[in-house]
Amino acid sequence: MRVLLFGGTTEGRVLAGELLRRGLEVTVSVATPLGAEELAGLPGLEIWVGRKDAQELEQAVGAFDRCIDATHPYAFLASANICAACERAGVPLYRLSRPESRAEGVVPVDHCLQAAEFLNNQEGNILLTTGSKELSAFQTIEKERLYVRVLPCHESLAACEEQGIPHRNILALQGPFGQKLNEAILEQYQIRWLVTKDGGMAGGFPQKLAAAQAMGVPVVLVKRPEDRGMTMEELLKEVEAWPKGS
Repeated sequence: MRVLLFGGTTEGRVLAGELLRRGLEVTVSVATPLGAEELAGLPGLEIWVGRKDAQELEQAVGAFDRCIDATHPYAFLASANICAACERAGVPLYRLSRPESRAEGVVPVDHCLQAAEFLNNQEGNILLTTGSKELSAFQTIEKERLYVRVLPCHESLAACEEQGIPHRNILALQGPFGQKLNEAILEQYQIRWLVTKDGGMAGGFPQKLAAAQAMGVPVVLVKRPEDRGMTMEELLKEVEAWPKGS
């Protein structure tokens, strides 16, 4: 059985390994070379690198028996495109979800624009950990106040430069990060507000939240989009029920 797995996430790597151990033929599609690096060391795994448009997605999924969406919890557009492509190609699709985190004492917002509106009325430096694609939502805030933690790749750095983020305010690092490193960053850059998404345990969210609480830094949390997928355990149980040899 041929399986196409979308997502260069941490749990995507774990799932790919489990599928390979079950004797399935697995291809993983990731958006960036960094996603491909997450999959290093899995023998027999085929990796596709690069984003695909709607037509390319439909052509890609049509060559497989099953598809699994293990993209980031906030990659709702990618998930919608994958779902549409699988429906058109008639290929069964399964969604792997991360469990949501418990987060108390945060400022919840529906999206990054709402976070920016709130922060426009606050003082002090802001650490953005919501990704380079969300930077345009914060264009109304003074750039000198914005410190952004993004992936260390050309695409992320280009997005920072396009939005006018000072180079000294760009923290190009790949997580997840421990609590102590998060605390050190908050202290080093005199951060007064932390903006984040709930990336779950795999994304280092509990350590990020703990660091902010320890340093007395309020957290603005962008709420997750609705996600009705399966846990890792549920999905692997489903895999066991797949017909063998098809």
